[in-house]
Amino acid sequence: MLETPDAPPPDVTLGRRFRRAVVGKPRDLHDQRLFHRLALVPFLAWVGLGADGLSSSAYGPEEAFRTLGEHGYLAIGLAALMAATVLLISAAYRRIIEEFPSGGGGYVVATKLLGERAGLVSGSALLVDYVLTITTSLAAAGDALFSFLPPAWHGARLPVEIGLTLLLTALNIRGVRESVLVLLPIFLLFLVTHALVIGAGLVGQLPVMANTIESARIGYQNGLATLGAGGLALVFMRAYSLGGGTYTGIEAVSNGLPIMREPRVQTGKRTMLYMAASLAFTASGLLLCYLLWHVQPVPGRTMNAVLIGRIVEGVPLGGAFLVVALFAEAMLLVVAAQAGFLDGPRVLANMAVDSWVPHRFATLSERLTTGNGILLMGGAALAALLYTRGEVSHLIVMYSINVFVTFSLSMFAMLRFWVRRRGQRPEWKTRLVLFAAGFGLCVTILAVTVFEKFGEGGWVTIVVTALLIGLCALVRGHYRAAGAKVDRLYRDLGSLPDACARPEPAAATTVDPGAPTAAVLVSSFGGVGIHTVLNVFRAFPGHFTNLVFVSVGVLDSGEFKGEHAVASLQQRTEQMLGQYLALAARLGVPATSRMALGTDVVAEARTLCLEVAREFPRTTFFAGKVIFQRERWWHGLLHNETALALQQRLQWAGKTMVTLPIRVQEAG
Repeated sequence: MLETPDAPPPDVTLGRRFRRAVVGKPRDLHDQRLFHRLALVPFLAWVGLGADGLSSSAYGPEEAFRTLGEHGYLAIGLAALMAATVLLISAAYRRIIEEFPSGGGGYVVATKLLGERAGLVSGSALLVDYVLTITTSLAAAGDALFSFLPPAWHGARLPVEIGLTLLLTALNIRGVRESVLVLLPIFLLFLVTHALVIGAGLVGQLPVMANTIESARIGYQNGLATLGAGGLALVFMRAYSLGGGTYTGIEAVSNGLPIMREPRVQTGKRTMLYMAASLAFTASGLLLCYLLWHVQPVPGRTMNAVLIGRIVEGVPLGGAFLVVALFAEAMLLVVAAQAGFLDGPRVLANMAVDSWVPHRFATLSERLTTGNGILLMGGAALAALLYTRGEVSHLIVMYSINVFVTFSLSMFAMLRFWVRRRGQRPEWKTRLVLFAAGFGLCVTILAVTVFEKFGEGGWVTIVVTALLIGLCALVRGHYRAAGAKVDRLYRDLGSLPDACARPEPAAATTVDPGAPTAAVLVSSFGGVGIHTVLNVFRAFPGHFTNLVFVSVGVLDSGEFKGEHAVASLQQRTEQMLGQYLALAARLGVPATSRMALGTDVVAEARTLCLEVAREFPRTTFFAGKVIFQRERWWHGLLHNETALALQQRLQWAGKTMVTLPIRVQEAG
């Protein structure tokens, strides 16, 4: 049965029902408690964002201990330095949060303090990093999960990891808080089981602790005799740097600041403290336990699986505890992949607002999530998973490089910030020392990782990031060129020509609902909207008596950053419509305006236009659309097709809409 022209399309199709079941019902933008409901308190932020850092204890310490090889006695010093590094980088990001209360991720810090080019490098590195966050976490989850399953089942590991990627994509499209709440019990189970493992591992070896320390001292002396102080330092620094995966999730908290509950800065700093303390304890504790329990790599099993197996050997229900602990570890790694889905689309949205990537990535879905970004991150993670076949050792190398590119840029930016403000604030000296130390550590880890692992996958990350930087530069160049031509159109209008005004000024200032009405859809006050209004009267001289300006205030990721975001958007939209009403007054045309707020501009505009058509029965709708002299395949990706999509819907509803061209000539 056909829908009636004036009725909105019914939500009864099987596809839409399935989508509602998976994604959920649309959010109500006029709910005053909306942002408060979606924002995360420190504990939930620790689960959703801090879990990325904590989960790296599943593979970072293992990689560092493997790299030590026969020099395992260096694990004591390595554990101490690893904990100190976590605390130092976390302390630095706590200070970044103070300076950037709206979100202190690497892209924002580099852009604001070092310039747009540095921001582009940091943003591109972060996008690749967050894709690899998802891939590495889920690959490591597969390793942990299949460590206690029969070898005959190991062929199912990659399909399981693919299924987890798809599941997380669906959860995140539903919304941040929902996905975090679902995973909360898993996070708590990991904390309990691994605290018991580390506690039992350290306490259980107390009787032989003195022997272990003595063995480490003898090993150190032998190492000095065979390698010398310099050689032993190189072994130590190599293991320290290649264990850099331990620190990879620290930035997620500062980058995810916009989704935290007010007071946002205090929430972010407390979340960072929770994450730093838990990661420092877990990573250094596991590293010491590897040494104390003489853990060695076993094919098909993680070192954590080997460690837990030895600790619970002979203990009643020890086998059951092993399964529960490894399952919790695997699921925490799944939780950690959340950081990629939470922060990756946010970085993408910030770059979209700055025109480095297509603007559609700043658009929010009806569930107020950056749906396009989530889908892109999920798809890219699947591609990386298939490319590497889920090999964690390969992924960690790719992952660590981009993490420390971003870390290094952020630390250098803040170091420069405090150098320029020395003497202006009482804490400048301690901040200077903090960021200088952080920059030194991050650059060292980055340099050693690239040098050691360039041929083992490091080059892939560098090439992909470089290609992404080049692509972003091309997108930005296109937007700037097209925007300059549209702006020139506005400047060329100058004073409004008298020919565009009505032959005689309107005596009445109120609109006549029964008279011919031109409804002009506008999104901002500028060349496109003014040009559209003038062209209405050029194309249909003497026909239209009224003007109705129609606008949908679009709540995108650039707008939705606080509890007053909706009210602020409504106020700006009303002010913009007021400018068009002033324009109509100059033309001598009675005019009014209608507006709505939403995330889906086409759906909201359709509903609003049908309301206008009922109020003004003799209405013709008009919208301007930028067209290019030479249409290229990428124009459809970079520029929305809102006017054409809305025209189709209104024509189906029996209403007339005219799309007026805004011509842009492109060279080449």
